[in-house]
Amino acid sequence: MIRIAIAGASGRMGRMLIEAVLAADDCTLHAALDHAGSSAIGLDAAAFLGRNCGIAITGELDSLSGADVLIDFTRPEGTLNHLEACRQHKVNMIIGTTGFDDAGSAAIEAASRDIAIVHAYNMSVGVNLLVKLLEVAGRALATGYDVEVLEMHHRMKVDAPSGTALMLGRAVADAQGRDLKDCAVYAREGITGEREAGTIGFATLRGGDVIGDHTVIFAGMGERIEISHKASNRTIYASGSVRAARFLQGRSSGFFDMQDVLGLR
Repeated sequence: MIRIAIAGASGRMGRMLIEAVLAADDCTLHAALDHAGSSAIGLDAAAFLGRNCGIAITGELDSLSGADVLIDFTRPEGTLNHLEACRQHKVNMIIGTTGFDDAGSAAIEAASRDIAIVHAYNMSVGVNLLVKLLEVAGRALATGYDVEVLEMHHRMKVDAPSGTALMLGRAVADAQGRDLKDCAVYAREGITGEREAGTIGFATLRGGDVIGDHTVIFAGMGERIEISHKASNRTIYASGSVRAARFLQGRSSGFFDMQDVLGLR
């Protein structure tokens, strides 16, 4: 059995993850973490399902001891705190948190020398297949096509563009032998002048309860190719995370993403 700990246990994603772990025949819930001030501390992790699983939600990071893997979809500062605890207890990590700065991303890669980590901005199988399709499209449409990445999420999302949008833009840039940092355009306002050739534009929409819509547009003269993914249920992220947990079994170190998990490299 894979012993899985869940961070952010009382949040929407945390609950989805707990439900997915409890439903998996080869997994068991080892620990459920939340921040120290959470009103959920002390409650059974499965109470939201109307039953008990015997694991109480806690703010104590020592509860990670004995776990095989921690799944974390929280905030960058929380994830980095959990990262150090996982290094200490030799617990692998699956990180779906977005919004890391360069230092945070570097800390995660450095920790992968001591524990095995899957870090992906989107755990959906469909989105990661989309990345592979964009690699093909990016190479085939490297000249004569303008690239725009459009994303929409719910009104509560705190970072923009989404980590998934950045991942998709990076897939196109990498396929074309470019660095996204050198060609990304994140905002347009006022008299901007003509669109600069070779740039990758990002547009962000926020509103309502949209779980996650992403479209990459290749706009050429006389035709436009649009490749899209729309999420209608967060369970896709939870099931992808459990799949990643299976991938990490038996690994003691290394830095991976969902392309590795799905065998798409």
